[in-house]
Amino acid sequence: MIVLTQQSRFITTGNAEYLFRQRCTETKLVLTWELCCISAPEDLHTQHISICLTLCLSGHIWLDNLHCTGGEKSLAECHSNGFGVSDCKHSEDVGVVCTQKRIPGFKFIQNQGLTVQVEDVRLRATYSQRKRIPITEGFLEVKYGGKWRQICNEEWTEKNSRVICGMYGFPGEKRFNARPYKLLASRRKKNFWGFSVNCTGNEADLSDCKIGREIKRKGNSTCEQGMPVVVSCVPGRAFAPSVSAGYRKAYRLEQPLVRLRGGAMIGEGRVEVLKNGEWGTVCDDNWNIRAATVVCRELGFGSAKEALTGARLGQGIGPVHMNEVECSGFEKSLTECYFNRDAGCSHEEDAAVRCNIPAMGFNKRLRLNGGRNPYEGRVEVLAEKNGSMVWGTVCSDSWGTMEAMVVCRQLGLGFASHAFQETWYWQGDGSTDAVVMSGVRCSGTELTMDQCLHHGKHILCPKGGGRFAAGVSCTQTAPDLVLSAQAVEQTTYLEDRPMYALQCAHEEHCLSSSADKADPSSYRRLLRFSSQIHNNGQSDFRPRAAHHSWIWHECHRHYHSMEVFTHYDLLTLNGTKVAEGHKASFCLEDTHCDEGIQKRYECANFGAQGITVGCWDTYRHDIDCQWIDITDLKPGDYIFQVVINPNYEVAESDYTNNIMRCRSRYDGQRIWTYNCYIVTPTSGTNDKFRETSHFSMTENTLLDIFFN
Repeated sequence: MIVLTQQSRFITTGNAEYLFRQRCTETKLVLTWELCCISAPEDLHTQHISICLTLCLSGHIWLDNLHCTGGEKSLAECHSNGFGVSDCKHSEDVGVVCTQKRIPGFKFIQNQGLTVQVEDVRLRATYSQRKRIPITEGFLEVKYGGKWRQICNEEWTEKNSRVICGMYGFPGEKRFNARPYKLLASRRKKNFWGFSVNCTGNEADLSDCKIGREIKRKGNSTCEQGMPVVVSCVPGRAFAPSVSAGYRKAYRLEQPLVRLRGGAMIGEGRVEVLKNGEWGTVCDDNWNIRAATVVCRELGFGSAKEALTGARLGQGIGPVHMNEVECSGFEKSLTECYFNRDAGCSHEEDAAVRCNIPAMGFNKRLRLNGGRNPYEGRVEVLAEKNGSMVWGTVCSDSWGTMEAMVVCRQLGLGFASHAFQETWYWQGDGSTDAVVMSGVRCSGTELTMDQCLHHGKHILCPKGGGRFAAGVSCTQTAPDLVLSAQAVEQTTYLEDRPMYALQCAHEEHCLSSSADKADPSSYRRLLRFSSQIHNNGQSDFRPRAAHHSWIWHECHRHYHSMEVFTHYDLLTLNGTKVAEGHKASFCLEDTHCDEGIQKRYECANFGAQGITVGCWDTYRHDIDCQWIDITDLKPGDYIFQVVINPNYEVAESDYTNNIMRCRSRYDGQRIWTYNCYIVTPTSGTNDKFRETSHFSMTENTLLDIFFN
């Protein structure tokens, strides 16, 4: 007979190991640290696993095919193959992330010097403040022993308040008028928690703070020299409830030095830093929750929930500006922290963060209905109609990927996977068929649909709602295409090609309009180049159209999986377009991949098309349409621009890196292409062409949306 007992321990990484003690009647006591494995990790979300992040170690795998109902007190009580019966490898070791909230009635060991352990924490707003969004001020209460309790403020400090504000998504604390709270507290029955709290101010959560001295509970006489703790927080710009001119003046936007990219949710992303006018990433060596919290607060969020390493939110481009970052937690910017300038890192080590954000109730005004799972469905919004709030649909005219992106972000469902203009196959509630929102046009940066341009109360939707209502499907990961500027710069050249050899390209509109009247024996001057397009995202880039709907082109004798995959343009120095070209994707495939990554897509034999994460697709300079027709171009200085996925036909985690620009000089016979770079939304640089990004909105524009 084997008797198993279990105890758990937490280590500094936040992972949990499980000690299984095996005791046999015939043998001595044996202690081994071991792991649990689930052979079907895709079912992880349906399993109520009662452990926290398992640490990968060598040794046996004790559990396989684990099935729990959620009510078990130990993993040993869950159904499995049996202890030690497994066909798993350690690459399948499973882990989970636990919430800070605890099961009601959970018994904590409370000793002075240990960290705070309570079931839940809340800010209880006064009645007059409860309708404000977000709630920034109120009595602080902790749930302990199944009951909500106040904390005595006799030993409460501003550093404690700073930690609480960070937990609730606010970058800092502020002073408040204590008089109404004293009056209110005197009229209420008090139920104090039995300890004070000691925070240093740089903790990410109350559970990281130490327990202070024990408070003697004497009914209403407890905390005689004080009152229940009240916390008041300052919201970040994007979440501010006030839009007054004074508020805007106080928060006049300066050039940001830090930004987040590639995140699926509000307040998360890869950390990028601006240095000498160029955005770069941060290496994950020594990256921790303290440095991540500095980033979050700097950007107007609260403390960090997670400090992510290993390019978990995608790989960046450009230089790695910072390495071995060390922060005290009180810096106003990540750039004030100590760091090593000699990076020695690759983008596989890019650091990222997930920040606490305020509870804005975004998901209460929008929902998906009729889908097969919670990540898809017909879009329905809550709107005022005839004096009451009703649910209705969104007109699908002009509905596209950008609008779907905002919907998925508002609902906390990640990125958009598809935008649908017909939803007849999703049976929604017939009472919500009426269109309550039309003319929706989003840039993709908005936090909610309300911030997008739309018709307001004047609904105009010729197709009507019902089967033509807008719909979306969402996903937690997305691709991210980036063009190699170096490859373009190194392969650019001119070719004079006879018109009779360009008939197929002419049919596909790859020549300028003057070619329509050109003599077959005439020549066209072509600016040729190669394009190497990398997928730096977290999922494969796939054409939106399925195989059966690809378009066949008889002349070239191939299918187009995307009619417009890239735009090629020559611009004057003031931004006027003088020559253009475009490239359809007749073959999206993995030309080359990073070491250790297997190619998945090959166009041969009508195979599946796409670009795998960590791979790139190369369109060589010597194939049709890989050019700009400059036959009619006058000599001079120009801007050469390439835009990938220009119509946002396929969702990406970051569209702001889809544009490449070069300087070009043409003397009538030769062309020079130099200083190629990926355009990013950087304001305030000397290069005015960087400010006219094809897609991205500047932060000033974003603030205007928030405030107007």
